[in-house]
Amino acid sequence: MATQQGLSHDAYGGIAGKDYVPFVSAKTVMPEFTIYSVVIGAFLAVLFGAANTYLGLKVGMTVSASIPAAVMATALFKLFGRNNILENNITQTVASTGEAVAGGIIFTVPALFLWGLQVTILQIVAIAVLGGTIGILFVIPLRRYLTIDEHGTLPYPEGMACAEVLVNTGSVGAGAKVVFAGMGLGAIYKFLSGGLGLWSESASFAVPGITAGIFSFDTLASLFGVGLIVGFEISAYMLAGGMVAWLVLIPIIKYFGAGLTLAVFPSTELIKDMSAAAIWSKYIRYIGAGAVAAGGFISLIKSLPTIYSSFKAALTGLKSADVKTTVRMERDLSMKMIGIGILIVLLAIILLPGLLPGGVVGALCVLVFGFFFAAVSARITGIVGVSNNPVSGMTIATLLVTSALLKAVGWSSTSGMIAAITIGAIVCVAISVAGSGAQNLKTNFIIGGTPKYVEIATIVGIALVAAAIGYVLFILNAAYGIGSKEIAAPQATLMSMVIKGVFTGSLPWNLVSVGVVLGLVIELMGLPVLPFALGLYLPLSLSGGVMVGGIVRWMIDRQFKGDTLKEKVEKAILWSSGLIAGDALIGIVIAVFAFKSIDIGVFAKNPLANSDPLSLLMFIGLAIVTYLYVRGTKRGTKRGSKHS
Repeated sequence: MATQQGLSHDAYGGIAGKDYVPFVSAKTVMPEFTIYSVVIGAFLAVLFGAANTYLGLKVGMTVSASIPAAVMATALFKLFGRNNILENNITQTVASTGEAVAGGIIFTVPALFLWGLQVTILQIVAIAVLGGTIGILFVIPLRRYLTIDEHGTLPYPEGMACAEVLVNTGSVGAGAKVVFAGMGLGAIYKFLSGGLGLWSESASFAVPGITAGIFSFDTLASLFGVGLIVGFEISAYMLAGGMVAWLVLIPIIKYFGAGLTLAVFPSTELIKDMSAAAIWSKYIRYIGAGAVAAGGFISLIKSLPTIYSSFKAALTGLKSADVKTTVRMERDLSMKMIGIGILIVLLAIILLPGLLPGGVVGALCVLVFGFFFAAVSARITGIVGVSNNPVSGMTIATLLVTSALLKAVGWSSTSGMIAAITIGAIVCVAISVAGSGAQNLKTNFIIGGTPKYVEIATIVGIALVAAAIGYVLFILNAAYGIGSKEIAAPQATLMSMVIKGVFTGSLPWNLVSVGVVLGLVIELMGLPVLPFALGLYLPLSLSGGVMVGGIVRWMIDRQFKGDTLKEKVEKAILWSSGLIAGDALIGIVIAVFAFKSIDIGVFAKNPLANSDPLSLLMFIGLAIVTYLYVRGTKRGTKRGSKHS
């Protein structure tokens, strides 16, 4: 059971859910859903939502904001003289919606920008609010089953970690300092490099002996932070994919295409006149997209047993829904309210075709796929966590079926593609929010909060953060262009290819098929496909930047062991979250200046500022500072023996 010192191992299992004693007893009365919790939570939701929007569009992945949000929420409450664990839990819940909504939106909606279509803030808000609302509403009937009946079976890693943070309030002061310190350094580093232009944000070096061979690094604090979080192995797989693309495939295409006198589809330019970047844009990214699609389907297929058992369990869990009780910790939104909410979402899709194209077919797809994948997502995250939830695979499956249905009932190419991505976006947000919401409900169960308030806080958080994420999307598109090297938007590009493939068949399928086969080969070798495929799809410079962070994480993992290693890894993750947030937020500010045609790069024209060695040197300096900070200099620190 929970104690004032923290949570014992019984919080993870060993006691049946119905017999578990929460940290805050049912008889304790304290403020929970308050204006403080909502306002502070909304601030953190915008902070981490904006950061993940920037990061996801650039790198193709997001980072979990739950634990940093829990740390910062507790610290901010202490700043205002409040120390209420239930209020903190609501704040953390609202804050986590930023990451969840950002993930759902950036994986899908940018496809509309790629097609050159007009998108409004109102559309993005509608997609986010409807998708997020239906995502949490579908989870509520399963709440008792997932958090109580399956207690000890489903670990809910992020949910338990957040509960641990909220309970151990004495240690979060130091944790908050780590996050804020990382955020400060990330912001300063970004402003000096990307803003003032004191040094370049990339470093490229020609590889001798290889035609058009280039090895490069994007020297961004956010990429370094990603590598520090995901670790050495995942970083190495991404780098391997990038090296195959930029040091194998591009040189081969350049070598054999040098003698051609005709352009090769889909390019209209002769290969001999194309740069390495142009070859990547016209050929390699289609191969990479095929590999990413293969990785998504492979993860989905491998998850089928879990998906089947999760959905079967979800139907069983419906039996325990809507229990009438006066106990605070058992109160949920009523089934009547859930039914009304779902009906409103479906009617909005049917009755607002100008805002949410899809009609009756679209509404039915949202109902079926939304419920199915929300239930699956809520249980899968209980096993593997939010970061390993196969959201993209489930979204691709939704898009394929939805596109085929819309085409079958007579939708034209343009209108059908818009409707398909809109419906897919709503379902994608629902999947993302369902996984995040299930984690938050587990945290709430462990500490003894009121589930109803978590459910309401999730919907409120989504409504508050949706417009901010939409504006960030517009700013980045106006400043750099969605699909450009700066903002590659890999998942959204893949989703657009899937839909165009169904409706028009105009894709270079030979290249896409090569990518699919390459993904299958990687799977047969027993290696994880998605990180390799992302490396293949994205510029090598991104993988190079991530790899530097992975190397620092490798050094930390080898130097410590046991509880000391756990402490250092937690410190590294909090520091990295700060680096990513600081880099991303200043990056958005710089994009605003670019959007307004204001040049703040006063040092950018200096020859030294454009020096590749200087850029790499500053990046290595960031890595050294991080390593020394995470390692610490306190004497008596236990060091473990080296291990592989």
